[in-house]
Amino acid sequence: MGVTATGTSDGCSEPPRSAVADTLLERLTVTYAAAADPERAESLRAYMKDIAPFLGLTTPDRRALSRIVLAGTPRPDEADCTAVALRCWRLPQREYHYFAVDYLRRHVTRLSSGFLPVARHLVSTVPWWDTVDLLACHVVGGLVAADPKLRADMDAWIEDDDLWIARTALLHQLRYKDATDTERLFTYCVRQSGHRDFFIRKAIGWCLREYAKTDPEAVRAFVAREKDRLSPLSVREALKNIGP
Repeated sequence: MGVTATGTSDGCSEPPRSAVADTLLERLTVTYAAAADPERAESLRAYMKDIAPFLGLTTPDRRALSRIVLAGTPRPDEADCTAVALRCWRLPQREYHYFAVDYLRRHVTRLSSGFLPVARHLVSTVPWWDTVDLLACHVVGGLVAADPKLRADMDAWIEDDDLWIARTALLHQLRYKDATDTERLFTYCVRQSGHRDFFIRKAIGWCLREYAKTDPEAVRAFVAREKDRLSPLSVREALKNIGP
């Protein structure tokens, strides 16, 4: 059985107790803050549409600092992962969220299907493509691959009013290749084909373009059949590498 946090109605407001998280968060906040670059932080905040404040760390520097933070720490269990993620998400600066996403990606095989509500909380809290897409492909996708019963949850997510939840459903199979549930992929694209938001239309095209690397004829046939429903953006993205 998976370990989830407790608290508000989404079940994810209060992280579980975790000595691993205590150690990591203490190291993380000291190490990252010491390397902050205020000028670059403002540039990043503007580039990311003011979704969150930043410390101003470059990606290579952040990853190097993360290795220092993680050095000598034990392999976590699900409760540890939950605590690390939720506690990082409580911190305002976006780099802490990136640390949490990287940590979950690294340890996704240690998570059970019970982690899905936590993943949903992370997707829908301070949501933007920089965290949502990685959570969709590497965390939610990993959970569903390990437990096919979670496909029913994805069937619900694709209909969600929160566009980031729906985008996650669209993208969760992005790395599945031959294991892709093609019928479900195409059904999701049709269900959201009328969505007016850029991020949904882009995601439709992206997941089709990625699957086209595995079965270009199937994608080409689907687009030809549904081109009147799909947005021009979705069609362009889907056929970008394979042509009409």
